[in-house]
Amino acid sequence: MRIQVVQSQSGPVAVVQSKAVLIFDVQSALDLIATVSFETGHSTIVLDKSAICEEFFDLKTKLAGEILQKFTNYGVRLGIVGDFSQYTSKSLQDFIYESNQGGRIVFGPTLEAVIAHW
Repeated sequence: MRIQVVQSQSGPVAVVQSKAVLIFDVQSALDLIATVSFETGHSTIVLDKSAICEEFFDLKTKLAGEILQKFTNYGVRLGIVGDFSQYTSKSLQDFIYESNQGGRIVFGPTLEAVIAHW
């Protein structure tokens, strides 16, 4: 895992790059929050969707809600970058849309799009 801090108009953003899946349950999400906070001191994280297990994108597992609730509870903004068009679930598309309206959790096609959303 590599963490790079970039500046945005809304402040510093910790961009996490990894070839491995980093978030696969609630504890791994908490570990990521703690690691990024400790290493950078920042509370805005962006990572590629490939760093999140596929079960996250199946809302029936309730994993997405549980994980994203932790980010919200700890005051951490999360951006997830990727192509979400492969997911045909209307409920997931609605979930992504609603998340993007709130601004704490953002899904976008590129790093720039996610950062611009904040």
